[in-house]
Amino acid sequence: MDYKIIDMDRYYRKDVFRHFSEDCRCSTSMTARVDATNLVKYSRKTDTKFYINFLYILSKALNSREDYRMGYLWQTGQLVCYDSINPTQYVFHDDTETCTPVYTIYNPDYRVFYQTAADDIARAKESREYGLDMINHPNWFDASYISWLSYDSMNIELPDGHLFFAPIVNWGKYREEKGRLMMPVTVRLNHAIADGFMVAKVFHLIEKEAECFCNI
Repeated sequence: MDYKIIDMDRYYRKDVFRHFSEDCRCSTSMTARVDATNLVKYSRKTDTKFYINFLYILSKALNSREDYRMGYLWQTGQLVCYDSINPTQYVFHDDTETCTPVYTIYNPDYRVFYQTAADDIARAKESREYGLDMINHPNWFDASYISWLSYDSMNIELPDGHLFFAPIVNWGKYREEKGRLMMPVTVRLNHAIADGFMVAKVFHLIEKEAECFCNI
């Protein structure tokens, strides 16, 4: 886990950061539908799991820009940017109706990431341990699949005074709309390090990475 400390005198969002980390601590989130048609076709054609393919695309999108890799060292009060961030995904157990967190290290190499994620999921299904550990995993973002519903909106609320900068991303079932498979995706970011433009940018990056991925 490597990071650089942000020079607040030169940070391009320093005034915004001060306001939303001191005066008005809050988050900003959006839900939009992402066209998953081509990724579904690709996954079926290659006999790979759509879920892992989307997790890879999401991880690549969030790692492409520093604004999404921010963290806060509460011990020293410093804003940092991690070299990379990794997805914390979840496995649902039907018999107990509970979830097990799954830590998967992001790797830009798709084949490496795919195999790693598949192995991590298999182990989590066996262990069933709720080992959610933010202290030892500060540069991890939440990536949660809501498999039971193709929802229209979703809100993730955190205490206003909590300077939590890791992205929180949820997505639901895709459904057919006018011949396309549309999937709801919700992105939450802390307002101190992101505004509406930055949240909306995540959706554009996902679409861009998905297009490149399906044209491999």
